Amino acid sequence: MIEVWGRRSSSNVQKVIWALDELGLEFKRHTVGGGFGGTHDPSYLKMNPNALVPVLRDGDITMFESNAIVRYLAARYGEGGLRPTAPRALAAAEQWMDWQQLNVVPHISAIFWNLVRVPADQRNDTAIAQANARLKEVLAIADATLGSSAWFAGDQFSFGDIVLGVLYWRYSRMDGERPDTPNIRRWFEALQQRPAYRKWVMVEVGNNIAEWNANEKALG
Repeated sequence: MIEVWGRRSSSNVQKVIWALDELGLEFKRHTVGGGFGGTHDPSYLKMNPNALVPVLRDGDITMFESNAIVRYLAARYGEGGLRPTAPRALAAAEQWMDWQQLNVVPHISAIFWNLVRVPADQRNDTAIAQANARLKEVLAIADATLGSSAWFAGDQFSFGDIVLGVLYWRYSRMDGERPDTPNIRRWFEALQQRPAYRKWVMVEVGNNIAEWNANEKALG
């Protein structure tokens, strides 16, 4: 059976277990990371010397890096589904997964960290403002793309939707104004109809560090 190491509250772990469920694959998850610890244990460091989550083991294959894991799963188990077959759609999925990771994740993460993961007296309001300003620009790019296709790779859901799908849920649950992006809103509403997304991604985040810690502990 496929095994995954990582806590459910981790956005990077959520990418992997969402993909596994979309593919209809059974898996066993081990709770490590964050407040649960375990990532510096010698046995874990043999699997991931970075001491981060997630780690995936599939038979004799053990790997880390969430995006690489999702791509591997799609290639091995989701050809024609999670992994597009048509070259144009595959190219788009690859492109948008990398684009989201580089251009969207850092800004949503900066907002999330300062609003949720640190005490209020340690928040960096300048960093939040800068991240919001940059997000307005980059989300407009994604919104324009989704104006001409249902999903980032075209008419079919693919691994190209997973990075932003995970982070956008977190973004939607935090306090604050968000830019008006009607095509992203339509895409986001479609994601919420997917059972695997509802099960693994649509979990409570919290709006402060106490709520986050409580939710992380409850999720395991």
